[in-house]
Amino acid sequence: MRIRRVVTAGLVAALLAGCSGPGQEDAPSAPPLVSVSQTPSETPSDTPSATPSTGSKLAETLCVRMDSALVMSTLGLPVANIQPETPPVDFGLPTYDVCQLTLSTASNGPVLKVETSVLPATKATLAATQRAYAATKKEPAKPALLGDGGYGTSTFVVFLLNGRLYKITGPKATLAKYVVLGQDAIAQAPGLPDPELLITRPDCERGTSAAEKVMDGPAMVRRDGETALGDPVCGWITATSVLYTSVRRTPQAKALMVPIRKAATSQSLPLGDEGYVDTATGRTTIRVGDDKLVDLVPLPARAINPDLMTQFALSMAQLYTR
Repeated sequence: MRIRRVVTAGLVAALLAGCSGPGQEDAPSAPPLVSVSQTPSETPSDTPSATPSTGSKLAETLCVRMDSALVMSTLGLPVANIQPETPPVDFGLPTYDVCQLTLSTASNGPVLKVETSVLPATKATLAATQRAYAATKKEPAKPALLGDGGYGTSTFVVFLLNGRLYKITGPKATLAKYVVLGQDAIAQAPGLPDPELLITRPDCERGTSAAEKVMDGPAMVRRDGETALGDPVCGWITATSVLYTSVRRTPQAKALMVPIRKAATSQSLPLGDEGYVDTATGRTTIRVGDDKLVDLVPLPARAINPDLMTQFALSMAQLYTR
């Protein structure tokens, strides 16, 4: 699988400026632990894949370096195998690159995700993610003595280390066990390269100009790729916002569109079999056939000029509806 990586001097300067200024201190408004990684398709896309990109090379991920025997003994599971395929990026505020260990011989068994923030982070970023997680009202998080500070529950741990956030998530265990896994990740992290700035695929470029208008500026980081069965994923990222497109394959596509269609804030789009932009959140959903939903999602969720999201959706529609 070929990876197109292009880093310009101007972009590097923009990244350094954007990540060291006040914007990085702003509290993210999207829960950092609700993954929006793409759900595997039940049937492959009929859209040809054009040079999909992946994340870091397999040999450069924490998953390769971590002690698999320690993972198995800590979680009490029979295997801890490296997943060779790169999982989809975990889009959010912050956004994370992901590698994965499979913890079962079954295809649908538990996995351990090891994630690294694509942009630099600070203690303020860590605190903001913890506040965002607390707002979900899930299992209360407790402090985790890892790196430059962290927190976690029985299913995950998040910590700051050398200016990056790391997140390890998996099956239910205890916070103490996830701290053990975090300690191993810290031991293995030295020498790993910083995340790539640009991981792109040519067919996503059609949306870049419109994406910049939605985000009020150019992306500092790009993350394009594909779902497990080949549907395109396109992502534009800055220090304070994210815009991504993806596909959900589900036989309930028509039923899932009903509440979207009936919402008072929905504005219809002339795309696919039906499409709507939510004027309160900016989220745009297009149904294609009976089993395919296309999501175009700005983060943080906010009221966005629906014309801007419509133009973005129009620019991306052929990639998903042809």
